[in-house]
Amino acid sequence: MLALFFYNLFLFFFQLGSRIWALFNKKAALWVRGRLFIFSKLKDAFEQEKAPVIWFHCASLGEFEQGRPVMESLREKYPDHKILVTFFSPSGYEVRKNYTGADYIFYLPMDGMINAQRFISIVKPKLAVFIKYELWYYYTKVMHDRQIPLILISAIFLKQHAYFKWYGEVQRKTLSKFAHVFVQDLLSKKLADKLQLPVPFTVAGDTRFDRVIKIASQYKRIDVLTQWAGESRLLVAGSTWADDERVLAELLPLLQQHHLKLVIAPHEINESHLGQIEKQFEGQTIRFSQLPGSMQGEVLIIDNIGMLSSLYHYAHISYIGGGYNPTGIHNCLEAAVYAKPVVFGPRYQRYAEAKGLVKAGGAFSFKNAGELRTILNKLMQNKVAYQAAATAAGEFVIVHQGATDKIVDYIQENRLLTN
Repeated sequence: MLALFFYNLFLFFFQLGSRIWALFNKKAALWVRGRLFIFSKLKDAFEQEKAPVIWFHCASLGEFEQGRPVMESLREKYPDHKILVTFFSPSGYEVRKNYTGADYIFYLPMDGMINAQRFISIVKPKLAVFIKYELWYYYTKVMHDRQIPLILISAIFLKQHAYFKWYGEVQRKTLSKFAHVFVQDLLSKKLADKLQLPVPFTVAGDTRFDRVIKIASQYKRIDVLTQWAGESRLLVAGSTWADDERVLAELLPLLQQHHLKLVIAPHEINESHLGQIEKQFEGQTIRFSQLPGSMQGEVLIIDNIGMLSSLYHYAHISYIGGGYNPTGIHNCLEAAVYAKPVVFGPRYQRYAEAKGLVKAGGAFSFKNAGELRTILNKLMQNKVAYQAAATAAGEFVIVHQGATDKIVDYIQENRLLTN
């Protein structure tokens, strides 16, 4: 098959390119080093394992968060099973390598027939759950051939995906190996049904709604934040990039006019970026690590990781970063779950939840600082408009919960872990 030839060629050059790029790039170096002696590590971990294994594969951190509600539900319902989580990207592995909800966490060896056979023979998964996308042909083929149940959750399909192109033969064959595919929305199901594959597609929704609801119920108090805010309300800007910060800097006088203090939780927390933010706001900043020793500044810079989901609880309005990046905005559900208005830049069309939130009236997109100024003025001056947006944001999240239960019910009803 010509398509498979080119797929194998891609695998070869991807590995070769990664090794070369690792000489110059830290993330690529982590990708390569994480796979050194991977099969020896897997064999040492699983050699004495007698319990059945449930395998979750995540491309990176975002997919992990989507799969986490299902992992935790299955762990609770099947305590005698072990959970294995694999990552393709260092962005996921390095952040979650110590996640206590899984028994084993590894990088996924690069796809290929020999690698896939070795991996499956060592791990012997009872069930495999892939999350959203990044489907590897040989892994799915080996599991299909060995009759290991394989499901895909929180999947989303778009017309531009390779599945629907003339060159997408390998992708279609890969998708055909799944026992069941749970998609996020009806459009994805309609597109997938056109492929006429021997796979059932079910609209279950996005498990991230379940995840953010749980996170919100367990948010951590940040008393020092309220002390710093004083009588002011907060605009919390999460996962920001340089373009976001430039827009916010232009609007700082407006925020002060509306008695809004600004909290910036940048996507990249390194000294260089933190210094750029401080320069951008010309001495009006204070870092979180300096609290409570000093309570000065109109702009609080969060110089640690792990706080963002709780920070959104304290927001009067939430700003989601990434709206000027080619890849688009970051997770807007983390903020919307707290029933507060959400704003973000123009690049959000790739994300169904962001489009749905805008349509519901809980979020607002802007192209530039002028448009954001208009949105903020309306929300701050019109209490009815503010409350309508806040209510819409919270209700949008609540209405879309339940995907986890649908997936877990399918696993139980079909006895995928008890046969």
